[in-house]
Amino acid sequence: MLELITRLISKAKMLINRGQQRSVRAKKNIIASFLIKGVSVLIGFYMVPLTIGYVQKEQYGIWLTLSSVIGWFSFFDIGLGHGLRNKLSEAMAKDEWKEAKIYVSSTYAILGAIFIGVLALFFMVEPLLNWQSILNTELVDVKELRLVAIATFSFFCINFILRLIDSIFYAYQRPAYKGFISMISNIITLVIIIVLTKTTEGSLLYLAITLGAAPMLILLIVSIYLFNSEFKPIAPSLSYVRKTHFKDLIGLGARFFIVNISVIIIFATDNMIITQLFGPAEVPAYAIAHKYFGLITVGFSFILVPMWSAYTEAYVKNDLKWVLSIINKLKKTWLVLIGVGILMLIVSPLFFRLWVPQIEVPILLSVMMCLYVIVMAWGNIFVNFINGVGKIQLQLIIGIVGTVLNIPLSYFFAKTLGLGTAGVIISSLICIAYGPILAPIQFKKIINGTAKGIWNK
Repeated sequence: MLELITRLISKAKMLINRGQQRSVRAKKNIIASFLIKGVSVLIGFYMVPLTIGYVQKEQYGIWLTLSSVIGWFSFFDIGLGHGLRNKLSEAMAKDEWKEAKIYVSSTYAILGAIFIGVLALFFMVEPLLNWQSILNTELVDVKELRLVAIATFSFFCINFILRLIDSIFYAYQRPAYKGFISMISNIITLVIIIVLTKTTEGSLLYLAITLGAAPMLILLIVSIYLFNSEFKPIAPSLSYVRKTHFKDLIGLGARFFIVNISVIIIFATDNMIITQLFGPAEVPAYAIAHKYFGLITVGFSFILVPMWSAYTEAYVKNDLKWVLSIINKLKKTWLVLIGVGILMLIVSPLFFRLWVPQIEVPILLSVMMCLYVIVMAWGNIFVNFINGVGKIQLQLIIGIVGTVLNIPLSYFFAKTLGLGTAGVIISSLICIAYGPILAPIQFKKIINGTAKGIWNK
């Protein structure tokens, strides 16, 4: 038996280390991400019923909605994270390390200035906001809601700057590092929530502080450590901040910025739309269905995420044959995902009863969520490459159209046709048409060298 295990391990190592260095690096990160994310997923699933047990169902819905609303402010990064990812990947592919350090330093400077300003603006405007009206609830008093909003927004701004290191992980084609940080943050968060359930009454404020402080501390410690060790050659420095590079970063970033706004409005407004149409008590069912079927997205992202920067490197070096081989493998993987999604849909009623018996998830909601993640996975195969090579003008335009249509379509399907929360997902499916329909066409044109005009911008 021991000899058999040894042979299997040896064969697995051979398979992993076979192929181009770019492919080997990607395979190692995919395997590491699966292992790390598996732990994070288990923690996340356990944390949902634990959190609902700590605060009431409606309070949990309030926090989910507030978090998604505050998440809208992520558009203030004007796409700099994605811009840095591409520019840093290009610089490293050409061994231009001074340029790489300048891009990192300049991006931290711009993003830091932006979010300090955003935080200052928030503290000026916040006293004028009626949080009970915004969140459509009277369950939590105004004073506590204010404190929850202030804590959540403050941690969000700090963490957003610190999470810029994720773009560096991606540029280095090491997304497993990001997964490891998230796993450690989740473990610490879980431990704190368990302690809170034993020592305090349910408090939305304590929950908000826990969910914001834990990742902040981990990100800060990891950033300091890596910029003094492995990432020292590109560690941010004020002396390397260059205004001349702002244009490059903001030029590419601005296009990603508009795409990000579209994504935020199409995806992140769902909780707010549901809250306004049906009340915060309906948000948990949507969130639970999204978390469950989102496992398909999470699993597929393990493979897709390392490829973005790998595509950038391959495109710079004109290695299109490698790109095509990866895309063909991803298509075959997607076919497997369809079967996984159908199986998950069949067992979902039983799983929900065992996992969160206090939350009822309608079958129509489950069907639409399953369809949504599978369709989105197909589009992401091609969108990932297009983002990697920075030709996102068409995606930008279609994203703007989807942004305009999302809210009225959500109201039409959810309220007018009486489809409830499932109607919100139908709207999102229509608004993400670029990915599954147009992105494959654009990919083919770019690879064949026939992309002209907007297809090549």
